[in-house]
Amino acid sequence: MMEDDYKPLLSSGPTGESFSHRGSTDSLDNRAKRPFHVEPRNIVDDDPQERVSAEAAILNSRVHYYSKLTGSSDRLLSPPNHVIPRAEEIYIYSPLGSAFKVTGSDQLTKNPSIITIFAIWNTMMGTSILSIPWGIKQAGFTLGILILIFTGLLMLYCCYIVLKSPKAIPYVDTSDWEFPDVCRYYFGKFGQWSSLVFSMVSLIGAMVVYWVLMSNFLYNTGQFIYNYAHHVNMSHPQFGTNGTDREFRLLFPQLTGVLTLAFFIHNCIITLMKNNKHQENNVRDLSVAYLLVGMTYLYVGVLIFAAFPAPPLDKDCIEPNFLDNFPSDDVMVFVARTFLLFQMITVYPLLGYLVRVQMMGQIFGNHYPSFFHVLALNCMIVGAGVLMAKFYPNIGSIIRFSGATCGLALVFVFPSLVHMISLRRQGTLRWPSALFHSFLILLGLANMVAQFFM
Repeated sequence: MMEDDYKPLLSSGPTGESFSHRGSTDSLDNRAKRPFHVEPRNIVDDDPQERVSAEAAILNSRVHYYSKLTGSSDRLLSPPNHVIPRAEEIYIYSPLGSAFKVTGSDQLTKNPSIITIFAIWNTMMGTSILSIPWGIKQAGFTLGILILIFTGLLMLYCCYIVLKSPKAIPYVDTSDWEFPDVCRYYFGKFGQWSSLVFSMVSLIGAMVVYWVLMSNFLYNTGQFIYNYAHHVNMSHPQFGTNGTDREFRLLFPQLTGVLTLAFFIHNCIITLMKNNKHQENNVRDLSVAYLLVGMTYLYVGVLIFAAFPAPPLDKDCIEPNFLDNFPSDDVMVFVARTFLLFQMITVYPLLGYLVRVQMMGQIFGNHYPSFFHVLALNCMIVGAGVLMAKFYPNIGSIIRFSGATCGLALVFVFPSLVHMISLRRQGTLRWPSALFHSFLILLGLANMVAQFFM
């Protein structure tokens, strides 16, 4: 058999990736990548020897002809509607002449809205929740609540821009694109590499926070075991009582930095939403997920802040990791630290894998260039965590700096610029929209600069 007989009928681009390797027909463009249509009487069930008719073969040749005209990423020369079947009439054609109907089993891998919402909720909830009470204390009770709500709404809007950004690009198949690909489309190599750098800031910052917390939890777990082994009662930490419970405080930018990372999911929201069964509900599901995350942060932050004992202790005694306010011999805190330690030990290697894949893939074009490359990268990441745990174990400050840094690019600047450029190319950019998105960019810059002065 000739070599061309083994080639896929429709390729996805320069790599020639076939339809069968896509994994899901729903991610394909309906007009650019559907296989040809075969009459029902020609469908093979269990007999692979049954052949398709000449009519089906001609229809296949037509689609093959269109695919030869141009790459499948160009929609201008994609097969017309009268050649493309409906979604429920998609079949896979074998070079041997057999046709197999797509049974729709791919739909079973799609998640309903409730699963998508909980996936976003679970992904967004991280170590930042341990610093929310401290952030509210830094901003003041009333101002802290207002900032949490306002920041959550801004982050939701910017996430919405990121989610719809690939679909706003005309004449290009963006079904497999992530936001760094969108940045590369609009800003070239600068957008690609800068988005990678800021994505690394968020991931490595999270790994450093994890290392500091793992060290803290492991130390306090050892203290708990030592106390009970020697029947020694640890005394509660001694705090000063000179602080106040002011409603508004000038240190509020520290809370905005923490919240930027707490609400950050922009670098993976497109991937999460691709698995949603009902794509028309993406905006609603994203909004519900952000609502749940915001309510969780409000519940934890307000409850701990309001219930913190005073007197004799003052609200200013709330630590960046609120678990540090409890003694090491507290049984419930010991259980919480133990479970959190286990959870972080399992997640830490995954974060390291994401860093390696993104960084090595962009720099060397290979996720695993060599053992020594990976070893050097891991040593640098672990070394950064060890140094921070030794000399600056303040997770609140680490979170706010990394959150403000990655949020500057991936939350405020790039999404706003992409949205304005897209509207301008469509001829629909108006001055209120340009003014608002320019305000978002300045807000991100102010948030970043303020972290160095607070």
